[in-house]
Amino acid sequence: MLQKTPAPPPVSDLAVPHAEGVSNDEFRAAMSRLAAGVVLVTAHDPDEGPRGEDIGMTATAFMSVSLDPPLVLVSLRNGSRMDDLLAEVPVWAVSVLAEGQRQVAGRFAMKNRVSDRLLFADLPYTRGEESGAPLLDGALSVLECRTESRVVAGDHTLVVGRVLTAGLPSTDGSGPLTYFQGKYRHLRST
Repeated sequence: MLQKTPAPPPVSDLAVPHAEGVSNDEFRAAMSRLAAGVVLVTAHDPDEGPRGEDIGMTATAFMSVSLDPPLVLVSLRNGSRMDDLLAEVPVWAVSVLAEGQRQVAGRFAMKNRVSDRLLFADLPYTRGEESGAPLLDGALSVLECRTESRVVAGDHTLVVGRVLTAGLPSTDGSGPLTYFQGKYRHLRST
């Protein structure tokens, strides 16, 4: 009589190493140890409804690239609403979130939302003169940008933007909102 070999337990795609030898879980765990600032990226979609619609997303993959000319970079998930919009609309904005804006970050980090209209409804903001995008009141700093280049990198697109305006709306001395090991954190001063 032949004995049946038991089937191996199902393996999650996340635990399967890539050809390079690191799994998604291993990579995610290693990168969670890198603290990052939190920003709200915003843009105005003029084609959505009679007055258009404001779109926003939380990002931690944001950085300064160059001083001359002033350039920044944000990483967007391919096929996300913001990625699709910034492929069409050349101007956008960034609000660097303060530690008291954790709820704002969480609100715009939600996946599979139908509309951003309600997300902006009770937030105090001004509309950028160059981009028409919301710039959050109380943010540590705000930038308006024009896309210079887009580079597809794996499952994300790196968008390099030329900074058109920069402002410092918050003067209350609060610190930045940071993201570390999968949670929003406050930066502790020593």
